[in-house]
Amino acid sequence: MGSNPDRERGRGDGGEPDYRFTLANERTFLAWIRTALALVAGAVAVLHLVPLEWHGATQLSVGLALAVLAVIITGYAPVRWRQVQRAMRHGQPLPTTPLPLITAVGVALICLAVVVGNYWP
Repeated sequence: MGSNPDRERGRGDGGEPDYRFTLANERTFLAWIRTALALVAGAVAVLHLVPLEWHGATQLSVGLALAVLAVIITGYAPVRWRQVQRAMRHGQPLPTTPLPLITAVGVALICLAVVVGNYWP
C-alpha cells in the first residue's frame, strides 16, 4: 500500500499514489457525475414529463433548481478529482470540499419546494 520509490523518482508532479487510491478517486468522481445525471433526469421529468398540478412558477423553480444543482456538481466534480489526485501525489492531507454540503442543502430546498408545490394551492 505504500508508495513505490521507483515510480516517485524523477517526477515533477509528486509520486504516483497507490493505484487503488487513484481508482477510488475516479469512482468518487463518477458517483458525482451519476448524481448530476439523476438531477438532470429529475429536472426533465418535472419540467416536461410528469403532469403536475402545481402552480407554474413552483414547477419551473423546482425544475430549474434541479438543473442548476446538476451543473454545479458537474462543474466541481473534476476540480475535486484533480485536488484529491494532487494531494495524494504529494502525500498531503485530502482537501475538504463544500460539495456534499451544497448538494444536501440544495436537495433539502428542492424537497421543500416539492412539498409546497403539492400542498399549497
